[in-house]
Amino acid sequence: MSRNLHFPPLPTADSDQAISHVFIRNLCLDAQIGVYGHEHGRHQPVRINVDLAVDDTPPRDDRLDQVVDYDAITQRIRSIVAAGHVKLAETLAHRIADACFGDPRVRRARVRVEKLNALKDAESAGVEIERRR
Repeated sequence: MSRNLHFPPLPTADSDQAISHVFIRNLCLDAQIGVYGHEHGRHQPVRINVDLAVDDTPPRDDRLDQVVDYDAITQRIRSIVAAGHVKLAETLAHRIADACFGDPRVRRARVRVEKLNALKDAESAGVEIERRR
């Protein structure tokens, strides 16, 4: 089965509100997730997408510590997934959003969690949440 990777359009950066977007697209990880008995004690593939509306402050001196670091966000996501079994995609999405708000420059977090093998005749099933600071 081919994986269709088209998603709704992202919000655009907004100079009037001093917002830019940091994003992670199609992060595929093996997660222990699910409420059903056959999902316990095993891993299954999930696809995670994150879009963060962040303060649009130009970095001085071209330094990483002056921007929201998508690699650091990715490492937080990997740690959350590795922490153990979670029943709901919604729970995983909220934990990821909470981790993103660990950076005070993040104003809004949109997180999509998709279980890639959840439904026989569907590419994926999951949830997308959006939270604001």
